[in-house]
Amino acid sequence: MKPYRVLLYYFYTPLENPEQFRDEHHLLCLQLNLLGRIIVAPEGLNGTVSGLAADCEAYMRIVASDPRFAGIDFKVEEHDTHAFQKLHVRLKEEIVNSDLPVDPRRETGKHLEPAEFRQMLDDEDVVLVDMRSNYEHAVGRFKGAVTFDMENLRELPEHIHEIEHLKNKKVITYCTGGIKCEKASAYLLQQGFKDVYQLHGGIIKYGQEEGGQDFEGKCYVFDNRIAVDVNKVNPKVISTCFRCGTETARMINCASPSCNNHVAMCEECGWEHQGTCADACKADPHLRAYDGTGYYSKKTEGYTPLQGYISRKSLALK
Repeated sequence: MKPYRVLLYYFYTPLENPEQFRDEHHLLCLQLNLLGRIIVAPEGLNGTVSGLAADCEAYMRIVASDPRFAGIDFKVEEHDTHAFQKLHVRLKEEIVNSDLPVDPRRETGKHLEPAEFRQMLDDEDVVLVDMRSNYEHAVGRFKGAVTFDMENLRELPEHIHEIEHLKNKKVITYCTGGIKCEKASAYLLQQGFKDVYQLHGGIIKYGQEEGGQDFEGKCYVFDNRIAVDVNKVNPKVISTCFRCGTETARMINCASPSCNNHVAMCEECGWEHQGTCADACKADPHLRAYDGTGYYSKKTEGYTPLQGYISRKSLALK
């Protein structure tokens, strides 16, 4: 068993004083030596964190014991080390950027547990719709799923016309951990889709509980792993190297910080081209040193996990 855990979670619940909660939650993560990205908003909590197994167990126990988060679902994966270099607990207007005029606490698609989802895959009347960004589904997606060429969920209204003809089908939305589908499925219902479902817990939970059958490629994740294996039943590589076109499941961020393009790239091209997606990117004066992973953490001089909390409190007192 590996010593570290990576937790992926979200929960929609009203927070009356999100700024106070953000500060308290940041301190909790510091006490438990957790690193990662957490978003706090008036509508709830969304995060991905990593830490030692015991610290993650304590975190899950504390969060779940708060009546506001009763029923929260943690997706837990084992890892050799921390999956993040820093800790950020940010206050935003939404826990997932969407600008969609919906409230998933009032209306959303029917939740399908992974086993129910797998059983529905053979239904000819079912259509899978991927609610993730283009670079995410480029490296992995469910077989036969509808995908959109969108950068983020805010663009979903611009693509609804592409699936208008499916309004009378059983539409199942899916994403990495389930959070985008809460709002996306609600929006589809608003737009007149009759029978809308969502994969509860997303791709990650489906892989853990049902072996990831029919998910082709890898699942893009927002930590230093970049992409992870999901399918243990009938895996297949669907992505090709952005540079040479050979089949590869490796995903990198371009080493040029002004580009930071998310692309598939084979190991040979990664080293040959210094982790860049185009020759022009090599000329970037701020080119980051490629270490074979293609993951780059933002540099902050003298950073410590406590620094973000102290800096924010200092600014608030000015």
